[in-house]
Amino acid sequence: MNAFLHRFGSLVMGVLTGLDRLIFRGKLCPLYAPEGMNIYLDANKVLRKDFDQHTKEVTKKILQASLIEEAKAMKRFEYLGSTKIDKDKVARGFAKKHGVTQGLVCVLQCVEPCWSYTLESVAHRLTVQGKQRKCSQLYHYYIDPRFGWMYVRLQTWFPFEMQIYLNGREWLARTMDQQGLKYRRSDNKILWVEDWPGAQKLLDAQLQTNWPSVLDAYQPLVHPLHPTFLGKLSNLRYNWTVHQSEWATDVAFATIFGTALVTSSSVANGASTVAACAGRG
Repeated sequence: MNAFLHRFGSLVMGVLTGLDRLIFRGKLCPLYAPEGMNIYLDANKVLRKDFDQHTKEVTKKILQASLIEEAKAMKRFEYLGSTKIDKDKVARGFAKKHGVTQGLVCVLQCVEPCWSYTLESVAHRLTVQGKQRKCSQLYHYYIDPRFGWMYVRLQTWFPFEMQIYLNGREWLARTMDQQGLKYRRSDNKILWVEDWPGAQKLLDAQLQTNWPSVLDAYQPLVHPLHPTFLGKLSNLRYNWTVHQSEWATDVAFATIFGTALVTSSSVANGASTVAACAGRG
């Protein structure tokens, strides 16, 4: 990149380098250990033969508490019958239709693959085993005052994994708005900024974020029954890791018409650790 900028520097209006797409995952790590779910059942005196009924009752309570009824009352809830449906497009349709500029946009529900548990007989003894399954997921889309467009996903079956998506360029645009810094934007690209070094400082500041505290703040919004629903294991807290991340560089070129052409390159990274988490059993 440095060699490229050195060669074409006279044509470059500005450069922005920083976070782009970010996806975090939150897990209740002890429940992913080999005997995690069995320990939960023993601690709460749930018989193995009652496992299916118990988990269904907990899931029902989670669904009732997770803003579904509020979203339905505002006509901002939709059940999606296929994983092929573009959730982002559906959510943006809700935002446009209802004129949402801040706060909850909608809640989308769909069945997707997940890691959960099943009751099995091992050596003539009932036990709970972790395995790949399918379950209902809730996507809460928000327009956040700080981060802008984002979503929080909640798995509605044990172990209730969470996922949070946000975008560094969307975040940058929000910050520039708050500071009165003029700019032009096309989708996820910044075409022009009145102060390129100033915008870069704002991107750099994102790297100083205390992510666990930021991400923990969204858990009560979509999963308010946590941690009390865990009974004797109510001391468990979500452990956050980076599931996907992109680091992007945008280069804006001057044209004879005074506008800018932007080229963007990005490097995607996956599964970087925010805090250590036990492996799956």
